[in-house]
Amino acid sequence: MTLTHRAIARPSVTANDVSAPLADDVVRRAQQGDVDAFAVLYRAHAPAVHALARRMLGSDGAAREMVQDIFVRAWERLGSFRGESAFGTWLHRVGVNVILNQLRVARRDVHRFTEDEPDDGAAIAGPPDGGVEARIDLDAAIAKLPAGARTVFVLYDIEGYAHDEIAQMLGLAPGTVRAHLWRARRLLMRYLDA
Repeated sequence: MTLTHRAIARPSVTANDVSAPLADDVVRRAQQGDVDAFAVLYRAHAPAVHALARRMLGSDGAAREMVQDIFVRAWERLGSFRGESAFGTWLHRVGVNVILNQLRVARRDVHRFTEDEPDDGAAIAGPPDGGVEARIDLDAAIAKLPAGARTVFVLYDIEGYAHDEIAQMLGLAPGTVRAHLWRARRLLMRYLDA
């Protein structure tokens, strides 16, 4: 059975119907190919998946596209969900993997992970505005981070992964992960103090 945007748009049940006791039943029905049940899961979890994608990618437009990719991958891999964790936890991990894979694909065009990152001066360059309106909120500041530093910051400080887990996911040395995290934090302090 194929999943289409049209099927997601008209579920027979709503996201409000997914209470704790019904969640397992909805997941089971979705695993059996019930598109309406998957639509309920989509509606219940899309905001969290979008927030994850936006933080990791730094762009709302890219995040919206990535949400669709994540849910398509979730649909394809739904049979591998064994219920050992909450569905949202499993979906979060699928999302992180899809986003990291997309970042790896984009990185192939650039020869090294850090080559596409601007130096510190270029990263914070911009017109100096002195008003309160010019203060940068945290999401905007995170979006301005270089790709490697942003990915590590989001995975460590926001999503709670350990240095070693991030290193394994990104194919980097743990020391490099720590360096990216240090850089991200330093740049964020500059962005937020501007």
